[in-house]
Formats: sequence, structure tokens, C-alpha cells
Amino acid sequence: MIRCADNMHNLARYLIFFQYIGTRYRGATKVPSHQHDRKGVQDHLEDAIRRLRPNNPVSLSVSSRTDSGVHALSNSAHFDLQRMKDKPPFTEDVLVEALNYHLRTEQIRVTHAHRVPDNFHARHRAQSRTYIYRIALGFSKQSLLPLTDCELCWNLSNMELDVEAMHKAAAMLVGTHDFSSFRAISTDTPFKSPVKTLDVVDIQPGSSFASAHFHREIPFWELKFQSRSFLYKQVRRMTGALVAVGQRRLSVPQLRDIMEARDSLIYPKCLAAPANGLFLARVDYREEDLHPSTGNSTD
Repeated sequence: MIRCADNMHNLARYLIFFQYIGTRYRGATKVPSHQHDRKGVQDHLEDAIRRLRPNNPVSLSVSSRTDSGVHALSNSAHFDLQRMKDKPPFTEDVLVEALNYHLRTEQIRVTHAHRVPDNFHARHRAQSRTYIYRIALGFSKQSLLPLTDCELCWNLSNMELDVEAMHKAAAMLVGTHDFSSFRAISTDTPFKSPVKTLDVVDIQPGSSFASAHFHREIPFWELKFQSRSFLYKQVRRMTGALVAVGQRRLSVPQLRDIMEARDSLIYPKCLAAPANGLFLARVDYREEDLHPSTGNSTD
């Protein structure tokens, strides 16, 4: 489509970073119109952008898809916005404030924004994505955890994990591999390469959000995964396998056999970690890709 320069001089492309508690949403991206029970985070963000009354159709491109129930400390997306009546583009701060005003009834918040070049793409320009998985130990029921954690972690009733074995298993996952065994089947499975490069798989002690204000100590562990991109449900499947190693339900050689099989059907049923403990922690870009386009923004 050819754009008329005279009509597009105040069209601005923005990259926004946003966070959400995923419990009430059907994932990060749009939900088909025939599914009315829950919307995706993208649906609510686009509704908020429309309330700014742009002169152009609203279309948000989300950098990272997250499943239903998965949370984000920092996801990202880009969109174009042209204000009506020839008004100049919003400044980044004003845009963030305006979007959050219209999102105030949702568990979604825009944290910051960048005015970016008009060829910038939030998904394609992302250099890495980091996920954190939170695990609590020693509670027989999820409901016994503090309110600040009960929907935001995976509770394991046992008190101990063989963390040394988990580290050995994690080291095996680092690097470039065919991760077919850790991919759940989806509609785009035939079109995506199962070969991914994991830069980081780490296991470290974590903490409760209410650690200083709860009547007992809660052992927490955090699993960290970093890569340029991931396969569908790959992080949850890797987490479930690492926890199974920590619980001695799966040995390190058995995990190696699963990975080397390169077959999603070989992955044990019901082993994947639940969605509620997973957070997209950050999406990173090169600084030079975030240079603002020419022109001054105003309120």
C-alpha cells in the first residue's frame, strides 16, 4: 500500500513494554472473535489504543506469545498511531500515561515506550527473550501460600530438590539443539524449525514476594531460560523435566534420551510445568534499533 506523505507526516510508530498477570487472560495475543469467555492481553491493549481515537486502524504486533495463564514482567509490542486533526505525535510519557488510564480496570500495565523508526518490528528485531519460572517448596496446598504468591508460582509439596542433578541436566540443554521433544504440537509446528540456541539455563534460589511479612519461611527456586526465541510450550516442558530430575523421577541420562529422540510424542505425559509459575521477564533489543525517528514529539 502506498502512503500519501502529506497525510502521514504525523504518523508515529511506538514500541511499548508492558506487564500483566496472565491468570485472567487467554494468552498475550488476540483471541478469535468467536471465543468470548476470555480475551487476550493484545485485545485489551488495542482497545486502549482505540480510545486514543487514532486516525488509522489499530493493529498491534506483539513480540512474544505467552500461553493462557502465563505472566509477563516485560513483554513488548509495536504499533502505528496517527492522531486526528493533524495533532503532533504523543510523547512517550504521555502515551504511557494515557494507555494506563484506559487499562486501569485490567491487570495490564504499560511500563515505558519508545518512538521507533517506521520499519521497526517488535518481534523480528528482538535479540533475546528471558523467562523465569518460580517454584515454591513445602506446601501441601496452593491455598496455603501467601496471596502475593499463590497464583504466581508452582507449589511442590516436597521440601527438597536434587539441585545438583538439575544443574547437570540444565547444562545439557544449553547450546544449539533440536528441541523437538520439548515442543508441544500447534498449528504452526510444520513451519517452524525445532533447532534453537539456549544461551542460559540457570537454577538459583528465589524468594517469596511476601518473604519479610509471612509467618514462616518459604523455600523458593527460580529457573531462568534465555534464547532469541522458543518453541511452543518449550519452557514449561523443560521446566517440568528439570523438576522431575530434581525429584529423582527422571535421571539425567533419561532426559538426554528424551532430547536426542527429537520427538514431541516421546515427552512424558503430564510432566510439563503449569502455566501459573512462568513469567516472561524481558525482551531485549539493540540500542541502535531503538533510535527515534526524526521529528519532535509534543503533548
